[in-house]
Amino acid sequence: MKRTKWGIVLAATVALLAGCGAQNVQTNNDGEKQLKIMTSFYPMYEFTKKIAGNQADVELLIPSSTEPHDWEPTPKDIKKVHDADLFIYNSEYMETFVPTIEAAAESEGTVFVEASKGITLMEGSEEEEEHHDHDHSHEMDPHVWLSPALAMKEVKTITASLMESDPTHEDEYKKNSETYLKELSALDGEYKEKLALVPKKEMITQHAAFGYLAHDYGLEQIAIAGLSPEQEPTAAKLAELKTFAMEHDINVIYFEEVALPKVAETLAKEIGAKTTVLNTLELVSEEDQKNGHDYISIMKNNLDAIVQAQSA
Repeated sequence: MKRTKWGIVLAATVALLAGCGAQNVQTNNDGEKQLKIMTSFYPMYEFTKKIAGNQADVELLIPSSTEPHDWEPTPKDIKKVHDADLFIYNSEYMETFVPTIEAAAESEGTVFVEASKGITLMEGSEEEEEHHDHDHSHEMDPHVWLSPALAMKEVKTITASLMESDPTHEDEYKKNSETYLKELSALDGEYKEKLALVPKKEMITQHAAFGYLAHDYGLEQIAIAGLSPEQEPTAAKLAELKTFAMEHDINVIYFEEVALPKVAETLAKEIGAKTTVLNTLELVSEEDQKNGHDYISIMKNNLDAIVQAQSA
């Protein structure tokens, strides 16, 4: 976002905040004050909800129908963050707006929680660094939540933040977190067991979102484009990938539910391969959530798709 545009947005936000009275205080069934937690996008929302249970009011900032990579907050969105006790986000390389609104929120008392803190991030692709046209490029890969092993680390970081902010309900948060971590650990074990057996270790993806998953489970991601799903590759890059795919007998090209499949389909057609979808969990509609789709079920679907494709 342009600096001048941020200035206008933040000025409007300051005026909006100044004109508002006291926040509505949320209470639980026992009449106790609840933590008010704002989360950035779906994985952060689900992780936090699983830990909080009924002891906190957890909301989603970026609409479930909106691709979060280049989403920009309005003054009302910034006010939502400032009105919360906690704002939980993945990293500034995903939610690139965070440093600016955090600086503006210093006097509001909102605690900003970076769920990926302590995780060593991978560098972004060269294509991303060369072609990304935003002021804050994705020089580091933010997609840590797509590795169940790293999702567990994010859950632990979020848990610690809730326990510190609301020690009255520390035991509930700890119990909920331990229950969820057991489920994530089982998912991690399933990934390790099944992906260790696939004969093909190289996977071509349209969007460079699965680097952590590949690294943690013995695969190698070769991305057609960079970290942004709308980025398109050069003709030279496609030619290089065609040669690589034919040399490694790659029969499936992955694309994501948030991106148009045109690029993946072009490469697949060139080499006589199929395409299949992997879900980045950046968009999980309210309807899907109501139908029982969540992080674990979607990641299991991803695992089944990878096992089938890497065994073809």
